[in-house]
Amino acid sequence: MKAWTLACIAGTILLAACSSETPPAGTADGAGGAGSAGGAGGAYGSGSGGVGATPLGASSATPGSQEDLVQAAGDRIFFGTDQSTLSTQARGTLDRQVEWLRKYPQVNVWVAGNCDERGTEEYNLALGQRRANTDRDYLVAQGIASARIETISYGKSRPIDPASTPNAWGQNRNAITSVR
Repeated sequence: MKAWTLACIAGTILLAACSSETPPAGTADGAGGAGSAGGAGGAYGSGSGGVGATPLGASSATPGSQEDLVQAAGDRIFFGTDQSTLSTQARGTLDRQVEWLRKYPQVNVWVAGNCDERGTEEYNLALGQRRANTDRDYLVAQGIASARIETISYGKSRPIDPASTPNAWGQNRNAITSVR
């Protein structure tokens, strides 16, 4: 019984450690939100993005909406420089998206892969597509129908943070899920 209690406490601590609102400065390979330009309208949908603090189903947003996705699951994951592999935090956000998508089987999404300003346009478009595909492939592997997910790459053309700093670059290396 004591081992079970300790395991529950350890699990709670691990989950709390993964609930960062923004990726660490300079690394930005986790999951969470960027509360700036990607928030309202456009391909990024509405809302502030990031890991939802509201438990699945307890959202104040319209059920099945972009805002509901943002609040309940988080709408974006972050990648390391020149990477399209998922971090543990990114998998956590995608797992919450899987739960949300199972709750709303009528909802389809699109995943936009994005890059920072460094590199050529061609390289960043290809990297952004790999990031979007990695996101989609994870959702499909968890049982979400591939027909519900469309991908697109914006390369470096839609930055969350237009500054030319390591922190801004970290915010811009992402994949954003939007209700379509």
